[in-house]
Amino acid sequence: MRAVDRAVAGFLPYLPKALVGRVANRYIAGETVEDAIRVARDLNSKGFRATMDILGEDIHRLDQAHSAAENYRALLGELHRQKIDSNVSVKLTQLGLKVDKKECLSLADSVVARAQELGNFVRLDMEDSSCTSDTLEIYSDLRRRHANVGVVIQAYLHRTADDVARLIDSKPNFRLCKGVYVEPESIAWHDMRQINRNYLEILERLLRAGIYVGIATHDEHIVQTAQRLIAELKLPPAAYEFQMLLGVTEPLRARIRTAGHPLRVYIPFGRDWYAYSVRRLRENPRLAGYVLKAMLISSS
Repeated sequence: MRAVDRAVAGFLPYLPKALVGRVANRYIAGETVEDAIRVARDLNSKGFRATMDILGEDIHRLDQAHSAAENYRALLGELHRQKIDSNVSVKLTQLGLKVDKKECLSLADSVVARAQELGNFVRLDMEDSSCTSDTLEIYSDLRRRHANVGVVIQAYLHRTADDVARLIDSKPNFRLCKGVYVEPESIAWHDMRQINRNYLEILERLLRAGIYVGIATHDEHIVQTAQRLIAELKLPPAAYEFQMLLGVTEPLRARIRTAGHPLRVYIPFGRDWYAYSVRRLRENPRLAGYVLKAMLISSS
């Protein structure tokens, strides 16, 4: 089925929006803040934390960036008002990174400062390699002024071990993921064995150094290895957390939580769900296979 899945992924932009929406409903909370809060409240009741992402990265005008920052500040206020256990995840291209880096930093600072006022936390998401250096630079700037900000690092990039070495003295808060953007072999590993090896080497280095890590993975082998390392180091639950995407590998998610590990679920929402869904499904052809199933069901 892998070849079929890849073929479906290639045709996704040409498929009806409603059809993609049938699959996306599992991975997207909805279009509104109310939809996201409903999903997060249900997850909280089951012992899971949440992080919310307002979809719509890679804007091209500063008025869009200002609007996005205001939406995040308002979201933080609503999470506080409704006592939802959720922080927020922000893509810097949504705050104008590719339009005006200085203004992007100012807007990101306004979101982090609002979160700090409310006792909450902001995660800077990592995007493709054209954004890596700027994202880490802005993170470092924000981290000097705010303790409630973290960033994502990607195990498939050759540079990541050096980035960790450069930032580790500042006691960063990292989300460690494998990486999903399509990158050339000159800057990123394509062999999953190498990616997994680098992931686990970085994870062990960070945990041994006392760095808080969001262990973002749906890979059962990595989960099991991470759990063994956590047990070996006798780490308390306050020293780390596992992280997963909404709607993905839910049985594994439940087992991690049952074993006593903290777990945060990534909740994307917003009116730009279609572009996000197509990109996510094209990055993961296995998920694109669900579109084929939806097509077959709708035609039966």
